[in-house]
Amino acid sequence: MARREAVFPTDRHALYEAHGYSAAIRSGDLLFVSGQVGSRPDGSPEPDFERQVQLAFDNLKATLKAAGCGFDDIVDVTSFHTDPENQFETIMAVKNRIFDRPPYPNWTAIGVNWLAGFDFEIKVIARIPEEA
Repeated sequence: MARREAVFPTDRHALYEAHGYSAAIRSGDLLFVSGQVGSRPDGSPEPDFERQVQLAFDNLKATLKAAGCGFDDIVDVTSFHTDPENQFETIMAVKNRIFDRPPYPNWTAIGVNWLAGFDFEIKVIARIPEEA
């Protein structure tokens, strides 16, 4: 059985410590990334929605990098949205800059009514490249 190994980005933000969770867990050649939000370094939400979404992807990128992965290694995405109908266009604009060519990862979007002060969260599963 594969052993769990915690992974944290270089500049880990205050939310990990405040809430007692790992940015990601490596198990074998898979990386399970916790939900990433658009937080400022102190853990507070970025108030501008588009910037909040971009920061969530930036935090995701940093966590993937810490495990030797990148966006191309993502196989499954789950995103959470507090107002999907009104946020969709903004989220898609950021998403399309990140995932700009096929093959695209699987993606499940879920509407929720609470994200601890945030309006967008993204969690992924990635396959860690052999050379990582």
